[in-house]
Amino acid sequence: MHAMPIPHFATPEPVGVEDLPALFELQKAARWEVARSSVDQRRARLTALYDAIRTDRRGLAEAIRQDFDKHPDETELTEIGLVLEEITHARDHLALWMRPQKVATPLPLAGGSSTIQYEAKGQALLLSPWNYPFQLALVPLVAAVAAGNTVILRPSDKVPRTARRIRDLVSAVFPRREVAVVLGGHDVAEALLAMPFDHVFFTGSSSVGRKVMAAAARHLASVTLELGGKSPVVVDQSADLPATGERLAWAKFVNAGQTCVAPDYVLVHEHVAESLAAEIKAAVQRFYGSTSEAQLASSSYASLVDARSLERLSAGIDEAVEAGARLVTGGLADLERRRLAPTVLLDVPEDAALLRDEIFGPVLPIVRFRRLDEAIDAIRARPKPLALYVFARDEAAIQKVLTSTSAGGTSINNAMVHPANANLPFGGTGESGQGKYHGWFGFEAFSNARAIYRQTLPTSVKVFYPPYGTRTRRALKLLRLVTG
Repeated sequence: MHAMPIPHFATPEPVGVEDLPALFELQKAARWEVARSSVDQRRARLTALYDAIRTDRRGLAEAIRQDFDKHPDETELTEIGLVLEEITHARDHLALWMRPQKVATPLPLAGGSSTIQYEAKGQALLLSPWNYPFQLALVPLVAAVAAGNTVILRPSDKVPRTARRIRDLVSAVFPRREVAVVLGGHDVAEALLAMPFDHVFFTGSSSVGRKVMAAAARHLASVTLELGGKSPVVVDQSADLPATGERLAWAKFVNAGQTCVAPDYVLVHEHVAESLAAEIKAAVQRFYGSTSEAQLASSSYASLVDARSLERLSAGIDEAVEAGARLVTGGLADLERRRLAPTVLLDVPEDAALLRDEIFGPVLPIVRFRRLDEAIDAIRARPKPLALYVFARDEAAIQKVLTSTSAGGTSINNAMVHPANANLPFGGTGESGQGKYHGWFGFEAFSNARAIYRQTLPTSVKVFYPPYGTRTRRALKLLRLVTG
């Protein structure tokens, strides 16, 4: 059987910085037409996108492989499949989301009806990251299109092959006046942020997120900021250790740890710390090979995005080991392939860089605690994380962590799976982000909730019209009796 050929999309005319004002004006002219589109028209757009992605599965996987050396199955699992599920969810629920929502009308406004109509914000700018270059570009795009916005999407320039593939795919589905993908570096991003978009959606680091928010504030544009931070794991002594070790090994080392909700560090009860480290090491060997050399060569293991990331992570490992941390597994690097073997360190000192800064790579530091309160204090000493994970069979321990901490999202007895549920909001809190998306929450993020009151009967509020006096006081007294 011959392999199916990779589809070819016509390469659209490139858009430079000098072309961005004209593109913005083109979408501005189309903004109201797109906003007034019907349920069927938006579904048709989403269906066309769905079909194009299904047709181009191999092309997308190949582009991501060239940028990350990532296995096509992992790309299907963590990128393409999630986008297709998001489109299906939006198509299935779009009619309900777009329908005016009737709400109660209070007694003083009797004779009228009240509804909430979700309308498009208008012109949306999406700035997507490099670590999941397809998923984190397309899932917000699905929400923006479902809500009836025009969109300019700028993918990360760190993944040039994937960015070009996204541009070509999107241009084959949408006219530029509705959705356009522009390529380029910081100059393009800065030029776009200088324009008066109605909503800006950014996924990336907290430091850049602050700059994006400041730029959006100049135009009073609303923002969704999906940032990162150090997502902690709490492992109670009641946890199922074999299951915990396996789930942590998968969540930490998929995409070579370059995941915003990857477990960043583990706080584990001292009675089970050694056993947990051994379980994680065993799972790594099952997944990627019995030695670090085999793991570096595994086709199931992704590369780091650039040499700078490898140098930063290697320096962090060296510093921690020199300060007394124990290397449980990993530490070996392949400079040519930009790979770092899955690395686990036990008893990492509190002041080590691995515990100060977001790791964003295949390195997992483990720290022991005696009492659960110590773990909670360690989490609360840092900014609120994008994700927090709890492994325990003791329900009291689970509830104590949940009620004593704050995080964008949490998985209990698993890790990094809650973002896969389109019925759950995804996003951060505090320094880990602002705003939520996925499913309804994405539609809401790109919509304005418009309050509508319709007078249908003669108004009863005339009794409150001037001139004020006895009639007004009687009406107010009656109102207080009725409403309490």
